Amino acid sequence: MSLLPYRDLVLGTDYWIQDNVLPNALEIAQRCMGFSTWTLGSPWRPEPWPGMRAPGALTPDEVATIEDCVKRTLNVPDLTPQTDSEAGLSGHNHIQICGGAEGVARPHVDSARICDYAAVLYLHPSPPTTHCGTSFYRLHLPGESPDGNYCPKEFESLSEVPGFSREMDPTMFDEILEAPYVFNRLVTYKSDLIHSATGYFGWDHALASKRMAVVFFWKVTSS
Repeated sequence: MSLLPYRDLVLGTDYWIQDNVLPNALEIAQRCMGFSTWTLGSPWRPEPWPGMRAPGALTPDEVATIEDCVKRTLNVPDLTPQTDSEAGLSGHNHIQICGGAEGVARPHVDSARICDYAAVLYLHPSPPTTHCGTSFYRLHLPGESPDGNYCPKEFESLSEVPGFSREMDPTMFDEILEAPYVFNRLVTYKSDLIHSATGYFGWDHALASKRMAVVFFWKVTSS
């Protein structure tokens, strides 16, 4: 029995890729690496996200540039960014830095309650590989046929789907598509898709050696 629905992923319908989005991307990367206050995720703390992150990666004007680009691409009237709530701190416009020893691909969906679309802006100017971008997956349980690749709209997360294990193992998923990591590339996608960072890089303590990206979460605002 299938636990999840499946749809073929189409560029321009399910996910979008835009290159050279910001004119000052290198300046932003250097500014973020100079941040002095960080929140630690896994493996140091029991958080669902790995590495370390800090808020306010982009200035309001820079965020407006990103959002104008996304609104034109999606053909939507307006976007409402994720905000802090009782459930915890927002991850919107956070810079996330994660090394190869700190994280692995962990397929998931973003909460339907907080966003309709998510995006990631790649900010490392010289990644050692392009295979560390964003990948999309489908469920594939051992001994079963390949299953679906997105969370039904009536559920907030995969863990709420009847019959779905709350202990999600990355080996339960097959990668079906990758958006490679390219400096100053923005990858936007529907938040119900099962996705993850493809992988991480950087094996020393220098922040400049590690995968770096800014994450965004939006609800579509009706006109």
